[in-house]
Amino acid sequence: MTLGKQLTSPTTWRWGLIGGAIALGLLGLGLSRLIIVGQTDSSTTDSEVPAAPQRVEVVALGRVEPDGEVVRLGGPAGERIQELRVRQGDEVQAGEVIAVLESYGERQAERDYAATQLAEAQQQLRAQTSVGEAQIVEAQTRLDRTTQPSTFELASQQATIRELDASLSLAEQDLRRNQALFAEGAISRQDLDRQQTQVRELQERLNSAQANLARLERALQAEVRNAQAQITSQRANLSLSQVQAAIASAEQNLNLAEARLARTQIQAPQNGRVLRVITHTGETIDQGGGIVELGDTRQMFVMAEVYESDVGLVQLGQRATITSRNNAFSETLLGTVDSVGWQIFKNDVLDDDPAANADARVVEVKVRLDNGETVAALTNLQVDVRIDVGVREPLPTAAPSSTSAPAAPTPTPPQP
Repeated sequence: MTLGKQLTSPTTWRWGLIGGAIALGLLGLGLSRLIIVGQTDSSTTDSEVPAAPQRVEVVALGRVEPDGEVVRLGGPAGERIQELRVRQGDEVQAGEVIAVLESYGERQAERDYAATQLAEAQQQLRAQTSVGEAQIVEAQTRLDRTTQPSTFELASQQATIRELDASLSLAEQDLRRNQALFAEGAISRQDLDRQQTQVRELQERLNSAQANLARLERALQAEVRNAQAQITSQRANLSLSQVQAAIASAEQNLNLAEARLARTQIQAPQNGRVLRVITHTGETIDQGGGIVELGDTRQMFVMAEVYESDVGLVQLGQRATITSRNNAFSETLLGTVDSVGWQIFKNDVLDDDPAANADARVVEVKVRLDNGETVAALTNLQVDVRIDVGVREPLPTAAPSSTSAPAAPTPTPPQP
């Protein structure tokens, strides 16, 4: 009975109502704050998204190389070096003999023998040419000796014919006058017959002279044809086709011998410096081993291996800094991006970090050093390269040339 009175007392109901009102107020305040925070977060997400940081440099590993890369100068495998004329560090010029092979003496003897054969063939040609020309001169002389007397005889015979023709004309005129006189009875028959006989004699002599002239002309023509045939024959013999073929063959043999001799002298293909001696005097050239390695160290480059995901940021003319992580040189080298490769390769320069990616896909970027004397003797040195992708320096332009090909555009690598 006492408990029931306590529950139904006015004071208890009053405190219960006050507590409920406080709880409802707190609940409303919390809901309003949640709504305000949600609206604030929504507006921040929509209008105030922070921008991603812009790349200012590309970092890559690289290796030091001379201009034109390193050239391994080789020779025939199995040949022995008779004389090595350079040492490591020597500067050489294009065409300079680097080494002489052991077969040089043998090839030189072959060349000299081929040269002797050619000289003999040429001497034989000169001798036969002289003989043939002398025979031609002799045949021409015979032709002259044959034609000159015959020509004089023909001229004499033609003069005789002209004389007989004139005498015949005169005798015929006398005959016509005698016939007129005989008709008038002024001369006897005997005188007329005598004049007629003279005319016939002159006519026969003229016919004989003309026949003799024709015979002389035919004989002269036959002699001229015979002499000209002899000259033609001698000139045909002067062609000397067999001797000339022998000379051509000897020339080819000499060229072959000289080519073989040249192969026994190993020459520098370009200007440069001997970076390494692989095969020394008295040693045999191994298959693919080579004799020396050459490089033009007057201008040094760094071949940077840029990840395929970063190469799109690299452009020609951008500046780069090169440092040595192993303190092979202490100063920081500067350079300019000279070319960007056209192919993607597996990286060749590996990081010292065991956790580094050893199977990365990279593009080779060639950086021309401003001053490569510091690393002129450090070919293939591993270096760190930092390319400033925000700055681009114009490359020096060479004078235009009619034979030079247009510059290739910078390739755009595939995006990762």
